[in-house]
Amino acid sequence: MNRPEVKSFFDEASNTFSYIVWDPATRHAAVIDSVLDYDAASGRISRDSADAIVAFVQAHGLVVEWVIDTHVHADHLSAAPYVKSRLGGRLGIGEHIREVQASFGQLFNAGEAFRRDGSQFDHLFKDGEHYRVGNLEAVALHTPGHTPACMTHVIGDAAFVGDTLFMPDYGTARCDFPGGDARALYRSIQRLFALPGETRMYMCHDYKAPGREMFACETSVDAERSGNIHVRHGIGEDAFVQMRNTRDATLPVPRLLLPAVQVNMRAGQLPPEEDNGIRYLKIPLDAL
Repeated sequence: MNRPEVKSFFDEASNTFSYIVWDPATRHAAVIDSVLDYDAASGRISRDSADAIVAFVQAHGLVVEWVIDTHVHADHLSAAPYVKSRLGGRLGIGEHIREVQASFGQLFNAGEAFRRDGSQFDHLFKDGEHYRVGNLEAVALHTPGHTPACMTHVIGDAAFVGDTLFMPDYGTARCDFPGGDARALYRSIQRLFALPGETRMYMCHDYKAPGREMFACETSVDAERSGNIHVRHGIGEDAFVQMRNTRDATLPVPRLLLPAVQVNMRAGQLPPEEDNGIRYLKIPLDAL
């Protein structure tokens, strides 16, 4: 049997789903896309969302092997280093993090002290790399388009797609960030559509499509192939690219992009304290 148990956690402030996925036989687990609570108005950070994950792992006797971010998130700060400090495991992201670090390192004028080689992470997943969570077989798939570094992690019969796809009634991710590419996103999605139809797909975000009352995070490859409003079967690449680029031109910059990316490109590490004991984030003006 190659079917993991999955527990979702929803952060309504950023519309983000985080996951614990584990092998029921060995109780070994991975934590995916954890959230560090951040109040933009006050600059205050808290860890309630991450502590809920920690409490669940401890209460159920799970052993964390991996703490994974599917990509460099632009809508929330990653709690991955905090989760690792509490639960152990290896901190992982896709190897194309280097491209994101190069472009955003320049935007934030991060200087020579900021390493652009991904070495802030314990492991950089390669496309098609096989690994295990307990006895479960897993594979990391490079699915760029939203960002150059997006990965989908297929663990047993469950695929954690990051921001590549949303629920079928909401569509697909934007592609207008540095390094984003709507054509690449379309091709990444076709790769996911080649997975077995019964594969469970878990979203990183949900915003409730018009007419739907409840937030949702789980669907299937079959449901996405047949019903995704942006990219279902029969919608061609050129039509998708035109739709995506036109739509993206109307979208505002995500509220937490600047705080989130400068933290997440450093594997979720917060800036060091300055000589007054206070940490500071850098906000570039008129740069986006």
